[in-house]
Amino acid sequence: MTVHNDTVSAALASPDEAQPYRELGLKDDEYARIKEILGRRPTDAELSMYSVMWSEHCSYKSSKVHLRYFGETTTPEMAEKILAGIGENAGVVDIGDGNAVTFRVESHNHPSYVEPHQGAATGVGGIVRDIMAMGARPIAVMDQLRFGPADFPDTQRVLTGVVDGISHYGNCLGLPNIGGETVFDESYAGNPLVNALCVGTLKVEDLKLAFASGTGNKVMLFGSRTGLDGIGGVSVLASDTFEEGAERKLPAVQVGDPFAEKVLIECCLDLYRAGVVVGIQDLGGAGLSCATSELAASGDGGMSINLDAVPLRAENMTAAEILASESQERMCAVVTPENVEKFREICAHWDVTCAEIGEVTTGKHLVITHQGEVVVDAPAHTIANEGPVYERPWARPEWQDALQEPAEITRPSDLRAALLDMVGSPALCSRAFITEQYDRYVRGNTVKALGSDAGVLRIDEETHRGVAVASDASGRYTKLDPNMGARLALAEAYRNVVATGARPVAVTNCLNYGSPENPDVMWQFRESVHGLADGAQELGIPVSGGNVSFYNQTGTEPILPTPVVGVLGVIEDVRQAHAHDLGRAGEPEVLFLLGATGEDFGGSIWQQVSGGGLQGLPPSVDLADEQRLADLLVGAQDITAAHDLSEGGLAQAVFEMAQREEVGVRVDLAAVHEDPTTALFSESASRMLVATTPAQADAFQARAEELGIPVARIGESTGAAGAEAQIDFGVVSVPLAELKEAWESTLPKHFGHVVGANSVVE
Repeated sequence: MTVHNDTVSAALASPDEAQPYRELGLKDDEYARIKEILGRRPTDAELSMYSVMWSEHCSYKSSKVHLRYFGETTTPEMAEKILAGIGENAGVVDIGDGNAVTFRVESHNHPSYVEPHQGAATGVGGIVRDIMAMGARPIAVMDQLRFGPADFPDTQRVLTGVVDGISHYGNCLGLPNIGGETVFDESYAGNPLVNALCVGTLKVEDLKLAFASGTGNKVMLFGSRTGLDGIGGVSVLASDTFEEGAERKLPAVQVGDPFAEKVLIECCLDLYRAGVVVGIQDLGGAGLSCATSELAASGDGGMSINLDAVPLRAENMTAAEILASESQERMCAVVTPENVEKFREICAHWDVTCAEIGEVTTGKHLVITHQGEVVVDAPAHTIANEGPVYERPWARPEWQDALQEPAEITRPSDLRAALLDMVGSPALCSRAFITEQYDRYVRGNTVKALGSDAGVLRIDEETHRGVAVASDASGRYTKLDPNMGARLALAEAYRNVVATGARPVAVTNCLNYGSPENPDVMWQFRESVHGLADGAQELGIPVSGGNVSFYNQTGTEPILPTPVVGVLGVIEDVRQAHAHDLGRAGEPEVLFLLGATGEDFGGSIWQQVSGGGLQGLPPSVDLADEQRLADLLVGAQDITAAHDLSEGGLAQAVFEMAQREEVGVRVDLAAVHEDPTTALFSESASRMLVATTPAQADAFQARAEELGIPVARIGESTGAAGAEAQIDFGVVSVPLAELKEAWESTLPKHFGHVVGANSVVE
């Protein structure tokens, strides 16, 4: 992305000089629009800024017209608890008693294919800084990962590098990793998805926003020095597709230093406590180009910046390189003149490099100088907010009808073998090989983490108030029906939060799709946005923010459309959070299945494992059913364990509830459905498996019936444990130990021999 030095005066003197705008991702009409805005050709630095800020990743130019639907469907009642929403670095939710929680999920897909360790590590670092920029302390992370088939050779390179990068960065930061998903599918073989989520806490009055206010206020750049790493990084990589040999694009991937970010977190919190920050922005995608233009555009004036004051770690960097660098662990703050010295003192206390690089001015222009010459003089809002808006063609694909044709259900002749195949499949097997590389209990406030339906964190050590967070997606469902697929992702994340006993309050998302220039993809995207927005409205919880990642494809083949949906819930007392496993009540427990079971196999794991490909319609979800489950479970005192039913159906849920404490379970499949295959493996929505004690069983069933929830008493834990434990479905019984062996052995078999191959040695 390097271009030569150039100034405004030189641009005026050479209006016809050819510029490499196409190489920087700009189209002919976009370049013409820049010239129209400026009244001349851009300088090299201006061209660099416009190219990165008008990229798909930064400007949302193909998605804006559809994302507006979130605002159209958010009612005043839904929005009243949102302190900061769509358009900010992260959504912030008022959860009462003066406390607020911020959360967001963002993609780092393309860098994680090019250089898996650093791509994933800096994805974690970037989302953590988004949370910091809201005035919050980051308290936990989680991730949504998608890879090619587990036995695909390149998956070994990508998965082990990504997991190593996530664990290295998150563990060094001292942030617990409280959950997520790992999915394998052929469509992700050349384009993995690495979506990182972070949660933070703050007091309502401590909320910070990204704006430059007050003429004469100073612009302070602090954190790591600016280098050549990441130039044209996420902003350009996320606006392009991968062709053969793309793994050689190493210079475009940022390099992270988690220890520098850990110190930066504490420094920011001290700056906030001292009250010396007027506005703040992190430096992520597009680096200084983004931070300066967005701060100025969101403020009440212009801004002047002197690049000679930027601390560098490389020699002879051009203005364009300094502005486009995506070097990590950097923040930009607006500070009143009288507070500059205090700001410097706090940075010095933490040994954080800081520099005064400019100030807020009158007018609306962003003026940047380098080596005594003006290299940028442009209206800030045209860089940050006036990128092109495309109404891309969209149309329902011609192949959609054939894809949705009903598929014949394969009914296994050997249910025992089918159960072992399912629990041992890459789709359902234990993720312990991955999750054990993450620290889940650091900071001491993790109540539930990996292996639970949702992560649960204590945020108030006196009242024990806490939050639950879950994120979910199914590309298989969404390919079959994009609108329903997004609703199902929302419903599952909502249900996972409810399973802990928390009340859902807000939604975030990360929408991962193929090329927006493909009408099929844009139809999938539009349908998903509408499904998610309408679903959130039906549930009465707002979408507080999100992220869009396009161009996720290899050549012309897009990934499965993958709308990752995160849901945040509030639980009044984390000590009362529901368990997710049997065997903790001290006596045999009664099992109830909540919700109706039908022949829902379209996009299911059974369809995948049994060789049925991808065919049919996904389950249909009525979100009113999800609300009824919430009314039953939130605050309930008669539940000993709860677990949602989703991928793998009842069989997987029963096994997962039994395996941790190694207790036996007996289930009457006839109470679920007349067909054993349907009873075991159907993925009908809005279902949950709940356990109670025998003394509470009748009262619990009556409460469920009163709420209009289909409820069936389907079995009980047997009291047998360890080697004696069986999962007995009547028509088939399998030793729990045998199922557990199949479940635990899959990922080590595929990846155990390459553990540590991508590790960073300090």
